[in-house]
Parts: sequence; structure tokens; C-alpha cells
Amino acid sequence: MTRYANLSGHSGVVAYEAHEGSVVVEFQGGERYTYTASSAGTDAVAEMQRLARAGCGLSTYIARHRLGYERSAR
Repeated sequence: MTRYANLSGHSGVVAYEAHEGSVVVEFQGGERYTYTASSAGTDAVAEMQRLARAGCGLSTYIARHRLGYERSAR
């Protein structure tokens, strides 16, 4: 997983892993959520990947859009 830059200093996201058609997001506490094109939508996954790489806005985007996830794990 790639460490999330957290440029705002207030994000609950600590790491992410981008794949074609999906993104895995790890939050503080160790919970990992996998968002896929089928669960969240192709455009949403692309935007989450962009925000993850930018290091800012990912947690807010997920919360505002109430995105569905494929699975969660610790």
C-alpha cells in the first residue's frame, strides 16, 4: 500500500492501493475498504484514485458521496 500524503493533516485515510477499476483505502484503525467500478462507479473510482495520488480530499469525497464498497477487511 502507498502511504496517503494527508496534506490537510485531518484525514482518516492512511494508505491506498490503486488498481485498474478499483482502489483499496485504509483508514486509521486498520480497516480497509475496496471500492470497485461495480460498487462505486467507474467515475468515482477514477476520482478516488486521483485524490489518493494528490494526497488531499479522499476521505471527504468518500463521505460526501456515500460510496458503496465491494468489501472491507482488517
